[in-house]
Amino acid sequence: MLHLPELHERPVEDCGEGKFITSSTRMDFPATQPKPAADGKIIYYPPGVKEITDKITNDEVVKRLKMVVKTFMDMDQDSEDEKQQYLPLALHLASEFFLRNPNKDVRLLVACCLADIFRIYAPEAPYTSHDKLKDIFLFITRQLKGLEDTKSPQFNRYFYLLENLAWVKSYNICFELEDCNEIFIQLFRTLFSVINNSHNQKVQMHMLDLMSSIIMEGDGVTQELLDSILINLIPAHKNLNKQAFDLAKVLLKRTVQTIEPCIANFFNQVLVLGKSSVSDLSEHVFDLIQELFAIDPHLLLSVMPQLEFKLKSNDGEERLAVVRLLAKLFGSKDSDLATQNRPLWQCFLGRFNDIHVPVRLESVKFASHCLMNHPDLAKDLTEYLKVRSHDPEEAIRHDVIVTIITAGKRDLSLVNDQLLGFVRERTLDKRWRVRKEAMMGLAQLYKKYCLHAEAGKDAAEKVSWIKDKLLHIYYQNSIDDKLLVEKIFAQYLVPHNLETEERMKCLYYLYASLDPNAVKALNEMWKCQNMLRSHVRELLDLHKQPTSEANSAAMFGKLMTIAKNLPDPGKAQDFVKKFNQVLGDDEKLRSQLELLISPTCSCKQADVCVREIARKLANPKQPTNPFLEMVKFLLERIAPVHIDSEAISALVKLMNKSIEGTADDEEEGVSPDTAIRAGLELLKVLSFTHPTSFHSAETYESLLQCLRMEDDKVAEAAIQIFRNTGHKIETDLPQIRSTLIPILHQKAKRGTPHQAKQAVHCIHAIFSNKEVQLAQIFEPLSRSLNADVPEQLITPLVSLGHISMLAPDQFASPMKSVVANFIVKDLLMNDRSTGEKNGKLWSPDEEVSPEVLAKVQAIKLLVRWLLGMKNNQSKSANSTLRLLSAMLVSEGDLTEQKRISKSDMSRLRLAAGSAIMKLAQEPCYHEIITPEQFQLCALVINDECYQVRQIFAQKLHKALVKLLLPLEYMAIFALCAKDPVKERRAHARQCLLKNISIRREYIKQNPMANEKLLSLLPEYVVPYMIHLLAHDPDFTKPQDVDQLRDVKECLWFMLEVLMTKNENNSHAFMKKMAENIKLTRDAQSPDEPKANEKLYTVCDVALCVINSKSALCNADSPKDPVLPTKFFTQPEKDFCNDRNYISEETRVLLLTGKPKPTAVLGTVNKPLSATGRRPYIRTTGSETGSNISVNSELSSSAGNRSREQSSDISETGVSENDENPVRIISVTPAKTEPVKNKEINSDQATQGNSTERGKKRTATASGTENIHQKPEEKNVDETGPSLAAKTRRGRPTKPEPQGTTAKNEETNKPPVRGRKRGAVSQESPGSLEAGNAKAPKQQDTAKKPAAAQRQIDLQRSQVLGSDGDSLLELDSSPEYSQNAMDLFKACGSSQEDTEDTEIAEGGFLKVKRKLARKGRK
Repeated sequence: MLHLPELHERPVEDCGEGKFITSSTRMDFPATQPKPAADGKIIYYPPGVKEITDKITNDEVVKRLKMVVKTFMDMDQDSEDEKQQYLPLALHLASEFFLRNPNKDVRLLVACCLADIFRIYAPEAPYTSHDKLKDIFLFITRQLKGLEDTKSPQFNRYFYLLENLAWVKSYNICFELEDCNEIFIQLFRTLFSVINNSHNQKVQMHMLDLMSSIIMEGDGVTQELLDSILINLIPAHKNLNKQAFDLAKVLLKRTVQTIEPCIANFFNQVLVLGKSSVSDLSEHVFDLIQELFAIDPHLLLSVMPQLEFKLKSNDGEERLAVVRLLAKLFGSKDSDLATQNRPLWQCFLGRFNDIHVPVRLESVKFASHCLMNHPDLAKDLTEYLKVRSHDPEEAIRHDVIVTIITAGKRDLSLVNDQLLGFVRERTLDKRWRVRKEAMMGLAQLYKKYCLHAEAGKDAAEKVSWIKDKLLHIYYQNSIDDKLLVEKIFAQYLVPHNLETEERMKCLYYLYASLDPNAVKALNEMWKCQNMLRSHVRELLDLHKQPTSEANSAAMFGKLMTIAKNLPDPGKAQDFVKKFNQVLGDDEKLRSQLELLISPTCSCKQADVCVREIARKLANPKQPTNPFLEMVKFLLERIAPVHIDSEAISALVKLMNKSIEGTADDEEEGVSPDTAIRAGLELLKVLSFTHPTSFHSAETYESLLQCLRMEDDKVAEAAIQIFRNTGHKIETDLPQIRSTLIPILHQKAKRGTPHQAKQAVHCIHAIFSNKEVQLAQIFEPLSRSLNADVPEQLITPLVSLGHISMLAPDQFASPMKSVVANFIVKDLLMNDRSTGEKNGKLWSPDEEVSPEVLAKVQAIKLLVRWLLGMKNNQSKSANSTLRLLSAMLVSEGDLTEQKRISKSDMSRLRLAAGSAIMKLAQEPCYHEIITPEQFQLCALVINDECYQVRQIFAQKLHKALVKLLLPLEYMAIFALCAKDPVKERRAHARQCLLKNISIRREYIKQNPMANEKLLSLLPEYVVPYMIHLLAHDPDFTKPQDVDQLRDVKECLWFMLEVLMTKNENNSHAFMKKMAENIKLTRDAQSPDEPKANEKLYTVCDVALCVINSKSALCNADSPKDPVLPTKFFTQPEKDFCNDRNYISEETRVLLLTGKPKPTAVLGTVNKPLSATGRRPYIRTTGSETGSNISVNSELSSSAGNRSREQSSDISETGVSENDENPVRIISVTPAKTEPVKNKEINSDQATQGNSTERGKKRTATASGTENIHQKPEEKNVDETGPSLAAKTRRGRPTKPEPQGTTAKNEETNKPPVRGRKRGAVSQESPGSLEAGNAKAPKQQDTAKKPAAAQRQIDLQRSQVLGSDGDSLLELDSSPEYSQNAMDLFKACGSSQEDTEDTEIAEGGFLKVKRKLARKGRK
């Protein structure tokens, strides 16, 4: 039924003669005569209208139709007479003549008439035939296409037609037709096709009214009709006709309640049932869902559950499409879908762990928009991003970083600390692209929030750690990382384009707020840049020399060195050679480069030079010029973009403000004292790299002011700056000189030890009359030495030692009497005070007695005196070495009066071992160090005190890496295999890797080194190692399998690193060395059968290891190795040694690595009957004694795994530096819970996580940390075997038959299975509880569930692979840097015993050694 609204407005009508009429200007015409119709009915035309037939012209038809239109327009529904009168005319207008008339105007006028006829005769149409109705409405629909041209003269009539149809809802008549859908589809398509931006709002509203009435009043929307609407939402159509999209959008909003079931049915057919044939739009379903959601989420109420179903599809591409869709839905600005539909949100989050890489990638990309638009969802995303930051796919890890950084740059509050932590981890990623993105992203955040302070102090505090982290990366081995850190420093941390004062303020406070390791990294960065500048300077100097073969060779070596400091050294070599050729041909370019690296070059000049050089090398025809890029890298590294004379002056002014209290120190987050100290340290570092920039009276006046300050560190740094920069003070600044001299004299006599050292060196460096100046210090100090006041001895001893080293010709003889009469006789050979008997093996520096500090300085004085003389003509070095050896033999208690404390003895042992090592760096003294003295020195690395081992290893590594020590000292690291602390073993291995790589690289870069292969080639360490292990105090029984296993571990500790590569057939070379040693005798005791037997046994163990680990060792050695005559005799002609010193059974035991049995209980060591080393025990990471523990997650290599398994499974809860600690040894549980590592690399994943698995540590008994106990024997368990008290160096006891226990207890023989645990002495009541502690039972850990079967979803706990894991942390951390201090302070725990072994040293020393050893299972 039709409902006819009142027509309040009518458009103006064209009457054809240039006049327009409306309903208000109605004109009445007399009715014309009726004409009979074809069916016999009489047709009445309006007055003045003649009959309309096909006999008249089109113009006449149009003219007559206009009058008919006017008549019908003016009629209303109440004109019953007229309705009856004109009914035949209405039927006539629907005839074929009109509906198929070729004239456009005729059809339009007829359509207007028909529209008015439907209005007038509503609710019943005058046409009863369904076919006729269909033809009429299709005809009217076709006429609506005229709406497209708004500039057409007939547009008003087209608009009237649309308005009439919309108001009357004429198309609703079609609901009665069977094929009405065809009409509606044609209507919708027509309206969507004609709508354009020239239509006004009324046109759009009428179209909406017309279509919405059809949708809302019909029985439903067919798929074809729905398609005609939805097709306008597809991106391709949307871009073609924005107005059609807007029309469809409003139509859907208006009809949401009616059309929603139809939409749901469509998506159900396509998504769930997979019937893509139901619609041509099936392939665009996800685009449609996105647009429909944006229009009105209610349109998709029933569709969302279908998407959850699709998210779990087996088709990866299908899941990807759904994830892309939902990412847009969840991430859009105003979307609340995540809160409204939590199940779908959780299901979507599960796609972060999808097995399909593109799905995970898409999920990660979505997170950025989600974080920015919905900060409340950050908590949900964090855990999933954490897993993806360890994804095996590089692109996914990269996008995780981009996601977090993008959100952080928008607003730092959008990313929590956890998310920033993921980026921090990725700075150590295996892949350079990921590392670079993480580093650059963090740098951008730092510049925005810390440097520019765009979000206030809280935001700056949140990212304040970034500067330290970025600088730590400079410890990485990769040159790309180092170059990127330098770039970040110059552009983000301290932007070089700032004005000088602002730039220096930025640097000043940055340096004051860095952590110690970041400071070291920054110093190292400046050092590397300065070194590269010196290389380029030397290259330019070579260009000035005449051409020769030697000059070309030197130039080639310099070019190779420079190339190593650039990215991709292989390609860089070619570019550097090309650059060198250009330098040789272009003198102007050389002059520019000389200016760039000259000490007087300012920052502005440097910028100009870099631009000029780059301009000269640029090639306009070659947009991408890799040669130019490489040269720019070089110029960026050597250009002084931060520091010049003006910058140093600005730094000094800043420091003066801090001293005066007028600086902004507190606002910058540092205290004035910290700022001053850091400022001096910064100036001290820059004094090494830019000494010329300091040469001004103003700068030196400020430094003199610092010398007068009470802060010892500040004064020390100021003296060092004078030492580095003051070469012209004497000639150019006499006033500064006259003020400086008395201050330096005062510091050398009464300053701190460090100040005294720097003062002496400063005088020696900058004054021409240094002999006079040093004599004025030497004479009063040497006369005033008094051993009774040790507090006042330390500084004089330091000054005297350095004076004798710097001016040996002048002071060597006077010093000899001081050494003989005072240093040795009065100071070292006397114990004036009694040390504190607290049982600790190490004490902090401030708790060490002044007398011991004086003795340590006395030992250093002896060394400096000898290093200054550089000769042994007076045999002073022999005497000194015997003294140092005696100190090591006596455990540091040279007088053996037992008045000195354990911690002080540790200090003196360390000083003695370090002194021998220092003397060995001088060739004339290395020659006189006997093998016995070398072995004593080596055993310091197995000292019972953790700190002694740690510091000694650092000194050893530092000297070896600089090629200062002979190669034999590298063999000492083999003994680190016995260290009970896993981190110390790992550190020793890193030191070996570093030393070996440096030596090999040195041989490659220096052709002359081939003449010194015996002292440089790393493989030549093998004979020294074999000899050292043959004389190891632990190695007493050549046939003892346990001892042989220990020897094998030490050998493999070194050989594993050496055998990583078979360079120049090195495996066969090492095998040949071991075989040749069997043809010699031990030069240390050539006639002693047991000594030679031990030597040959170690050789056989080495051969066994080499043969088992390498198939290439059987090849012919490239050359015959040379054995050191100091340790081995010359092979005898008739001597043949083909005996196997280890049996086949022993060989199998050594290679299979079968663990040794472990006793159930440990015991306290009995008091020793003779002086000797006390054992140290491995501690658990939870202890808090004098040795600080750090939880470390180091990954050892695959080659170390068997060793780690065998050595770390049975552990005890005992403090590292206890002298005689109670050890609680637990039985290894049958089931142990695996240790969870933060990251698992793929190599470890494939080989099994065997390194840390299966461990379970017992807690340390309270009160046992570093306590010296003298327990008595006491039965603990009547049923268990007893344990003997006599112990060996850290090894577990050998298993023996139960029946021998009583016999061994009576005879006090070597240990048997089962020992008694001693009671606690009354002398140490503080440790009473520890002494009586019982061994706790181990709880079986819960069994892990079996691995889940492979699913589409990857579980959150799984790391999908290895590439996401940081494999660079071990090599890159400050602990492993050549220039960084060792930070490992963690002590493991192990079962260990000690052994007293006597060795003879040169016939005059008897050594009893009790050295710590790592335990085994």
